[in-house]
Amino acid sequence: MNRAGRFAPSPTGPLHLGSLRTALVAWLAARSQGGRFLLRFEDLDPRRSRSEYEAIQISDLRALGIDWDAAPVRQSQRSALYARAVERLRAEGRVYPCFCSRAEIREAASAPHGELPEGAYPGTCATLAPAQAWRRAEVGERHALRLRAEGEHVVWRDRLLGERRGSVDDFVLVRSDGVFAYQLAVVVDDAAQGIGEVVRGADLADSTARQILLQRLLALPTPGYAHVPLVLGPLGQRLAKRDGGATLASRGEPPGVTLAWLAHSLGLAQDAECVASASALVANFDLDRIPGHSVKLC
Repeated sequence: MNRAGRFAPSPTGPLHLGSLRTALVAWLAARSQGGRFLLRFEDLDPRRSRSEYEAIQISDLRALGIDWDAAPVRQSQRSALYARAVERLRAEGRVYPCFCSRAEIREAASAPHGELPEGAYPGTCATLAPAQAWRRAEVGERHALRLRAEGEHVVWRDRLLGERRGSVDDFVLVRSDGVFAYQLAVVVDDAAQGIGEVVRGADLADSTARQILLQRLLALPTPGYAHVPLVLGPLGQRLAKRDGGATLASRGEPPGVTLAWLAHSLGLAQDAECVASASALVANFDLDRIPGHSVKLC
């Protein structure tokens, strides 16, 4: 297996402890196998991505001792790669324009649709005559581009979550504002960067079926997947960047103290045990042995 790993945050704010914990696990997983580690900024959304947040994220990762082996990659600079992937799928009849408004999508998604996951797009525009639909798109009618998934079912084994399965809806490849969607970009980038194992937060596990289907349709390799349980807020809520005490800066403590908390939460150190550096954790790290449950931030 290609042992390259990666961490791919969106530069929309400082990293909270859940993201830093996932970054640490991804870094340890790669380094413990002698693999390369890469940093990629998923900055496709121009309205929310900021260079100042990117700088803060880089600083926080370095403060914890996490390094990478090549200059960071930015998705905003890789549009040509994504466009070629969309054209390939379109040539194979797997792409169609979708003219649904957000309200129409919400209404359609609220209806029952058999085996599709809750909120999945039911394929409303998939039944339009292709020639007519593409003419509407070409004359400038606002539209997104969706994958014609044909109700495919995907089964895979997650290294931390076990066997997983999911039916794939006709998800968006290109948004109506022309921005390439996360699902497409992450598949193209992971293949282009030679990622052998994707280690990321458990909140992204439901995206995996879509991404594996895309990999198959684009004849790209499928990496291994390991979804790390989340860090929750004091009230048990999913942690967000806005939560007090959730970022490295807001904790007001030396980075080494935060590193020790992260290590303890992963079963890599005793409570309050000093951790000299992230590199000190590599030798005894085993991804298969990290806790399979979420942890709560006190």
